[in-house]
Amino acid sequence: MPNNATYASAPVKSTSKSSKTTFHFGAGLVSGLTSSILLQPADLLKTRVQQSHQTASLLSTVKTILDSPHPIRSLWRGTLPSALRTGFGSALYFTSLNALRQGVAQSGSPRALANPNDAQPATKSSSALPKLSNSANLATGAVARVAAGFVMMPVTVLKVRYESDYYAYRSLYSAGRDIVRTEGIRGLFSGFGATAARDAPYAGLYVLFYEQLKRRLATVAVPGDQEQARSQPLKALSSSSINFVSGALAAGFATAITNPFDAVKTRLQLMPGKYGNMMRAVRLMIHEDGVRSLFGGLGLRITRKALSSALAWTVYEELILRAEARWAESEARL
Repeated sequence: MPNNATYASAPVKSTSKSSKTTFHFGAGLVSGLTSSILLQPADLLKTRVQQSHQTASLLSTVKTILDSPHPIRSLWRGTLPSALRTGFGSALYFTSLNALRQGVAQSGSPRALANPNDAQPATKSSSALPKLSNSANLATGAVARVAAGFVMMPVTVLKVRYESDYYAYRSLYSAGRDIVRTEGIRGLFSGFGATAARDAPYAGLYVLFYEQLKRRLATVAVPGDQEQARSQPLKALSSSSINFVSGALAAGFATAITNPFDAVKTRLQLMPGKYGNMMRAVRLMIHEDGVRSLFGGLGLRITRKALSSALAWTVYEELILRAEARWAESEARL
């Protein structure tokens, strides 16, 4: 993937309708697999820290893993379910998000568009998606994430159980069989309420922050007055640099706000019999471990989310931008 694609490479996106659904699915799959495999150790450490009743420290958790017979294998334990969940989850999320945003943009509603006079993506942008209003960004991000999360929920439960040291599952099949045998099909959807309560605001806030940060970076990166910055393409920063920095910052902000839901979700998925539902889980966690248990793994989650979101969105948007450039060239020859 070339690094010299500047922020001005986006004009080809005027033909964004030619973006095929299958390519959005494939681009989302590649971006999700890339981030999940590279960052699996951070995800595993987050699960181990959150599962502890005493909110174990990161250093002690790392030491325990490194002292095990196979530390490298232990750090990447659960990579398969994580890759399946994040890879296909990202594919479903990006595909549905694109469909939702294109539908909203084409509706031409003044309340939904960032620029009511332009239902297409802006010509000078690093984004492969249309420019929408803040409320539309919030809503489309939330709906797409919750829908994808529901479909991938059984894989998410398997991933959390497999990463935890509460269970001694030897394979994903044995884990799934044991969950269904002891908890029924419902067990594969443990913690969905907390997951949806986390994912809906997280994804909505993420898309909102992400789009706003990209616009801000586009404005401040060009020297001179603001009008000149808006009218001239960026030459100093590439589109991938803008997307990466915006993705990392947006993920950090959204993660900090929604971390309590993630901590509750982890407990529910690990011990659904004990914690029962969200409200009971919150009460028990605060009673047993204090308020800080709701922020267990926050530093790890911010780091992991910032890097994974930055990687995933940068890979996805760059793949789509380049595909649309080729499609536009092909259409121009016809």
